Amino acid sequence: MTEWIEARVARREAAAEGIAAFELRRADGGELPAFTAGSHIDVELPNGAVRQYSLCNPPGERARYEIGVLLEPQGRGGSRCAHEQLAVGSTLRISAPKNHFALADGARHSILLAGGIGVTPILAMAEALTAADASFEMHYGTRSRARTAFAERLAAAPYASRVHLHHDDGPDAQKFDAARVLASPQPGTHLYVCGPKGYIDHVLGSARRLGWAEASLHVEYFAGAVIDHRADGPFEIVLGRSGRRVTVAAGETVIAALAAQGVEVPVSCEQGVCGTCVLRVTGGTPDHRDMLFSDAERAANDQFTPCCSRSKTPQLTVDL
Repeated sequence: MTEWIEARVARREAAAEGIAAFELRRADGGELPAFTAGSHIDVELPNGAVRQYSLCNPPGERARYEIGVLLEPQGRGGSRCAHEQLAVGSTLRISAPKNHFALADGARHSILLAGGIGVTPILAMAEALTAADASFEMHYGTRSRARTAFAERLAAAPYASRVHLHHDDGPDAQKFDAARVLASPQPGTHLYVCGPKGYIDHVLGSARRLGWAEASLHVEYFAGAVIDHRADGPFEIVLGRSGRRVTVAAGETVIAALAAQGVEVPVSCEQGVCGTCVLRVTGGTPDHRDMLFSDAERAANDQFTPCCSRSKTPQLTVDL
């Protein structure tokens, strides 16, 4: 289960059009858990929703966490709640940091690619690489200058000369050209990308066509993929420790089926993004529908995300 930390909003400001930045500190004034670049935290919002937000302040800081929240009017209500109800002095609960998007050790060069609000973990990476005197470049694409979060911070950063901004409404010469930026994959160069799914798919597709090795590609999604459920059928989850069997109906998640039988599994994003609910698989073949695991991790078939994934076999045995 998540161990919550009582926190308060110490500062709030507009980071760009439609994006609010929040500085969070411990309610008791103590130090926060250390984190590494690429980390995110779970945030329990005033409406009870739990959402994941990347930390964008320098990783060496322990007194505060900083997050950026994009207002998504057509979303599930989390961002709207944050924008409407979180003010300076508001209290809320947060988790310790988790990292599924860490910087690789010993990279010769890093290419940081951000689309929209995907800049938040990329900012922390740029801070960490600068502190380590490491070689990197950053490319940040947005719809317009007005929607470029943390633009003033980037302009004043010690790494400002390594930052390249690309705006959809700007001149063609400044627009992001994946084929040019990724044209020469080199041993020891790592690529990190975060942003909307379309942006990520474009970057990864370009990198693969240009010969980048999979081990050099690092990605973090903010939302799960849209899945066609029309062909879904029922299957059984077998609880390996007891042998108990639970039927998962078509249109029902594994999480919901287990909860209906009194088996609680910690869950947060419910989209296969955050990793909170991951279960170990000891039998059967998962139907992976997450945005968390790499191709190699999926191929191993020894873990899956019960919030959104299903089973390719009539039974799936998990370590519960």
